[in-house]
Amino acid sequence: MLKLFKLLGNKRLFFLLMGLILFIAVMGFSLGSRTSLSWPEKFVKDTVGFVQYVFYKPAGYVAGLFEDISNLRSLQEENEELKIALAHYTRDKVNYNFIEQQYKRLQDELHFTDAQKERYDYTWKIAQVLSVNDDPVNRTIVVDIGEREGVKEGMAVSSTDGLVGVVSHVSYMTSTVKLVTSMDAKDPNSNGIAVTALGKENDVFGMIETFDKKQGKFLMTRIQDKKSLAKDDLIVSSGIGGVFPRGMIIGKVKEIQVGEYGLTYTATVEPAANFTDWKELFVVFTPDGEGK
Repeated sequence: MLKLFKLLGNKRLFFLLMGLILFIAVMGFSLGSRTSLSWPEKFVKDTVGFVQYVFYKPAGYVAGLFEDISNLRSLQEENEELKIALAHYTRDKVNYNFIEQQYKRLQDELHFTDAQKERYDYTWKIAQVLSVNDDPVNRTIVVDIGEREGVKEGMAVSSTDGLVGVVSHVSYMTSTVKLVTSMDAKDPNSNGIAVTALGKENDVFGMIETFDKKQGKFLMTRIQDKKSLAKDDLIVSSGIGGVFPRGMIIGKVKEIQVGEYGLTYTATVEPAANFTDWKELFVVFTPDGEGK
């Protein structure tokens, strides 16, 4: 209480406080009755805005600093993951180089001919689909590369997913591709595909000569041992016979059953390729004498 009397005894401070109270009262009255601001009110609002700017701007910088620290932590984690991936890549590259050198050394020691060394050195050339013939008996497509690019009859055509067909006719700028879904064992002009299972090349042999249109699956016949094949095995072309290159993906095994005469087994294979929609295909160029 004594401090209050001393404060009131200071005339300058007393009049300053009274003036401030009066100013606030007038400003409140003015805001309640007018829509426009007087110059003292504008001064006060500008002053308050400046003070807010002075205090809030550093606060914004501090918040941004914490956000940057959080981003740096995320970048550090991503950097660690990339380092691990790079280490795996380096390791795999070393293993690949070692295997490649060993393979070349064995080729030289076994006196492989140039033709043998290049046998599986395939080149894939991209081709755009120009048109589709939906004839159920002989479904074909036309692509935009031909003799000009070196395309020849008998070359395999694949999508990014799996084998699509074989080149049946070639003109200078285009090629006609007969789809493997047109295969029929009863058709003498239909070429079968000698196939095997990926990773079981020495144990599995079969032929795909028919596409079952009702099931939408290939029929893999002439399987000698049922135990050598299992559901979901990936079926690829074996390269035997020279019509289709080795390693062309056909599809996955869905079912295995006894063959027509009970001496061998037949497997239904779901195609890997999609035969309804293509953006682009690939014509497989093989060394001379293969796939022609």
